[in-house]
Amino acid sequence: MLSPSLAQEIAGDTSAVIGFNVLITDADGMVIGSGDSSRVGTFHEASVEVVRTKEPATHSASQAHRLRGVRPGVTLPLVTDGQAVGTVGITGTPAQVRRFGLLVKRQTEILLRESVMLRSRLLGERAAEKLLTDIASYDPHVVEGDALTFRAAELGFDLRLPRVAVAFEVTVPPGPGAGTRRQASAPAARDMALARSELLRTIRDVFADPQDIVAGTAPGFIGVLHRLPARGPAASPAENCRRLIDVIAAQDGLRARAGIGEPAVSVAGLHASYQDACDALRLGVRLAGDAPVHQITDLRVPQVLAALGQPARNRLLEGCAADLRRQPDWPVLRDTITAWCESGFHLVRASAALHIHRNTVVYRMSKIEQVTHRPLRDHRFAMALYLACLADQLGGGVAPVTG
Repeated sequence: MLSPSLAQEIAGDTSAVIGFNVLITDADGMVIGSGDSSRVGTFHEASVEVVRTKEPATHSASQAHRLRGVRPGVTLPLVTDGQAVGTVGITGTPAQVRRFGLLVKRQTEILLRESVMLRSRLLGERAAEKLLTDIASYDPHVVEGDALTFRAAELGFDLRLPRVAVAFEVTVPPGPGAGTRRQASAPAARDMALARSELLRTIRDVFADPQDIVAGTAPGFIGVLHRLPARGPAASPAENCRRLIDVIAAQDGLRARAGIGEPAVSVAGLHASYQDACDALRLGVRLAGDAPVHQITDLRVPQVLAALGQPARNRLLEGCAADLRRQPDWPVLRDTITAWCESGFHLVRASAALHIHRNTVVYRMSKIEQVTHRPLRDHRFAMALYLACLADQLGGGVAPVTG
């Protein structure tokens, strides 16, 4: 439990502070840390009895001479959870060093407990990370869902409880005068690596249910399997995400976005929810501009379009919007079609969504009908045109037609 590296650090630092050599052994009496590095790796016979009895011992020069590897001083047991895991010794005449004994013992035990707690927390974080990664890549033909459910239960998580997946992407905002993309990426990656632990802590402060699974999945990406409350008022996942994004921006100066899946109560469902959350994150930035939180329930149609593949989207664009894409104001016309359809073909709501006068919407719609030779009141045509606009926003398709 007491690592040699930690023992050497404690012994070296404490020896420098008190002015006497401090020596630390493991439970077998082997020296694993000492202010006098030449003693590391030697056997300290007195420690064996101290570990056995859990009682301190002092040794004068004559007594120490009769014991292997022992010098005058005091030796005290290091006890954790009622078990002696080693000893700490201070070299000097017993009268000189006895007054330091209890202080050094207690300080060493405190550092040891903190080390164990830190190691336990890190192991827990790695286990949660592995669990979330396995759920994200779940394939029922490769691993049984019950196996993941059992592993989660060993970590204290019940995957049968209603949960929703949330995917966070955290980036370093580009500063003024930033260089090329490649030049800026290296310091950004370093900054994210340093901020990762703090980010996890911040996210756990908001998603604080003991059943919430929070883990880093890749540099700059953090996943959450958030337990949904069975009853009673509670903040929605979207509200929590918005609040968290504001906190991350204020505390760390970082930019965060979130994608939210749909509720699930099984490993297969959580896998789908997490994939949906990642899709919402990826599609939302293309379709929703600067909005920081994206829910898959608002992006099901773009998700289906994205799954079709680029050739099918290209054919849709060419078949429905080729003439419109030749217009110099195509982006404006595209936004008008999108707002018209998403507002339920309602003129007033479309103008409000676009923040323009209704007459401007009427003018744009008239131009669209003139170019396409089809009425936008034909809802089937309007919906096909709407899908073409979404396909164009998804990007990666045919180049805009000019001339």
